[in-house]
Amino acid sequence: MLARLIPDRHLATYRDVTPALLAADGIRALLLDIDNTLAPYEVAEPDDELRAWFAALAKAGVRVALVSNNHPERVALFNRTLGLPAYPDAHKPLRRTVRRALDELGVPPAEAAFMGDQLFTDVLAGKNLGMRAYTVPPIRDKRDLFTRFKRLLERPFMRAYRRRESKKNKENQA
Repeated sequence: MLARLIPDRHLATYRDVTPALLAADGIRALLLDIDNTLAPYEVAEPDDELRAWFAALAKAGVRVALVSNNHPERVALFNRTLGLPAYPDAHKPLRRTVRRALDELGVPPAEAAFMGDQLFTDVLAGKNLGMRAYTVPPIRDKRDLFTRFKRLLERPFMRAYRRRESKKNKENQA
């Protein structure tokens, strides 16, 4: 169970998730959190850079869906110019909505990844179904007590991720 909280990749930003990286990981579909992964909470719509990133994924044949715990109004506004399959009120890390998104994209979990900024929602949501899980640092983290507590609980799992990656790098150099 605890291993499900360790991401497969931790990247500096969503922009580091390229079609080449996804192809190398055998990924044909990418499920995405919105808030603090793609844009701060207060940014209502994607900017030109984010739209270009989505276009590059589409050109490479990567299927994409937005899976958010936020309310339908927020998700619909953010998705207005993108027109992607979108799933608000997903109740991540529960499996139901994530499975529905994969089914509607027509991609098995082994060929999909979930990307977000939180281990207890986004990483666990993907890992619960056997998907790969990518994390990015939060764009602009909330400073409320609950969020700070969650981030504190995430630290041991991120340390485990860094140890694993360090060990892999040493093995590859040997």
